[in-house]
Amino acid sequence: MTTRTPTRRAALVVATATAALVLTACGGDNTADGGHTGHGASPSTSAAATGTHNAQDVAFAQGMIPHHQQAVEMARLAADRASSAQVKDLAARIEKAQGPEITTMTGWLKSWDEDVPMAGMDHSGQSSMPGMDHSGMPGMDDAGRSGTAGMMPADDMDALRKASGKDFDTMFLTMMVDHHKGAVEMAGTEKAKGAYGPATSTADAIVTGQNAEIKEMQGLLGKG
Repeated sequence: MTTRTPTRRAALVVATATAALVLTACGGDNTADGGHTGHGASPSTSAAATGTHNAQDVAFAQGMIPHHQQAVEMARLAADRASSAQVKDLAARIEKAQGPEITTMTGWLKSWDEDVPMAGMDHSGQSSMPGMDHSGMPGMDDAGRSGTAGMMPADDMDALRKASGKDFDTMFLTMMVDHHKGAVEMAGTEKAKGAYGPATSTADAIVTGQNAEIKEMQGLLGKG
């Protein structure tokens, strides 16, 4: 029996090592398998892949879509009414930049199963869209009417539609400066409080691009 003991001990060691290797291999397969949760995939990885968003991101998109829509409408008026080639060029650039951003932000809201502002919003910033709290937007009063957020009231939009030549140029530039300042304010809030990467990146681009256009417009107005 004494001669058999070392052999049995050796066999036991080999069996234990083999079992350990098998368990390790199984654990490795689970870790590599992206379809497994638990030890194999972390919740943070999944969240990063889907793109976490918060209430501020929703408010940003819901507020910026009608804001951009109004800017695009103002820009389209310039083609037939502006007398300055510089104003026409600026308006074309505004439309080219903001149109695709409307599409992008609409896509975010749809993917989040959130309400998308309709193009039929009036120019005071009012909307019949359920669940949209305008009072929470920068520059909005308690009634949801626009103020420093830069949304133009209906009277100003009507006046712009009726203007032409140099009068249109001056009115367009003056109104668009205020409009851009409102967008920059809203984008600044998104940069500070938003969680969704593409939204905060868009906000950063808005701040950079529209601040540059504000300086350009102020220069055209002789205020630069």
